[in-house]
Amino acid sequence: MGRNTGAAEAEVPGRANAPRSANALGKAHEPGGPSRSRKARRGHRLRRALLATLITGAVVVPLSGAVRPEIPAPAPAAFATPVTAATLDYTYAANRANAAEASRMAAAHGDRERATADRAMADPSRRFLSFDGRGSGLATEVFGDLAHADRIAVLVPGSDTSIDTYDRFRDAAGALHERLTREAPHGTRTAVVAWLGYETPATVSTTVTTTDRADEAAPKLREFIRQLRALTAADPADEHTGSAGQRAGTAGKRPDISLLCHSYGSVVCGRAASHLDVDDIALVGSPGTGADTAAALHTPARVWAARGGDDWVAEVPHIRLDLLGTTVGFGTDPISPSFGARVFAAGDGGHSDYFRPGSTSLANLTRIVLGETPEATHG
Repeated sequence: MGRNTGAAEAEVPGRANAPRSANALGKAHEPGGPSRSRKARRGHRLRRALLATLITGAVVVPLSGAVRPEIPAPAPAAFATPVTAATLDYTYAANRANAAEASRMAAAHGDRERATADRAMADPSRRFLSFDGRGSGLATEVFGDLAHADRIAVLVPGSDTSIDTYDRFRDAAGALHERLTREAPHGTRTAVVAWLGYETPATVSTTVTTTDRADEAAPKLREFIRQLRALTAADPADEHTGSAGQRAGTAGKRPDISLLCHSYGSVVCGRAASHLDVDDIALVGSPGTGADTAAALHTPARVWAARGGDDWVAEVPHIRLDLLGTTVGFGTDPISPSFGARVFAAGDGGHSDYFRPGSTSLANLTRIVLGETPEATHG
């Protein structure tokens, strides 16, 4: 989510008793008496109306002129049975072939940008559990040996993530996988899944100020985690399996799954949390989860929240956008002490820097995925 939301009015816990205008303190403190008070209130209402108009013009008008024609693409590859460890290679190949066809169709349609993005996804080195080139596009990409991983990280993206902007999301997943591979204890196998399994809202839109997209995405995330658990469960037919009934990774032990949720993606994770079979949920650049406490998420998973020096979210613990008289919001920010999450340091990066190679946040996210204790925030 972008910093533009700061242009609207926000409520911040701890500031509820601060005066919003002079007349909040009572007329006895106002030079000029009741007449001036009425003028101040009228001026305040006028400024609010003007602000709402400016926001509407800045958000709605550009969006109405930015609608792209529907890009033709084939329907997603169909599979007769759920994906298993034994059918992963076939699944990857089928989705690459689908991406190649999507690229050809986009090129024929005259959309070179989408054709290039789809063609990159069709590269033989890429591994997709799912791919859908229609509309803004959906994709679920795997980094590492998913079938035999002991620890798996699933990344859930925020706003403005689509096939057209997918590279930045992929870079984040790749950076995490590289660091996990380097720092995992000997014998511990890791994998990362970049889950673009929902239509993300645009940063500059009214959609991003509501939980509607998150409400639609939550059941999809729950189903994906369920399928991921099934995929990594015991498979007696797998040649890498030890004795019958043991998983292909560490004998007899199912993998630990960490959910790493960025920006609006943390709203999705918050909506889905109560039915997710995961071990850790880490929230970074989060505007809130829809719950006012970690306990209200109703999850047995450990809930973590990143505190970063330059992230705008760290400055606004309770985001409430007042737009045309309608107040919407996502709940208490996870870094607020009242939320009750385990807070870890994210360094001094910005809203898009949590997975930057060499960053404090990436180091701590790596520790969380590996089941280690991240560096605590100071101050």
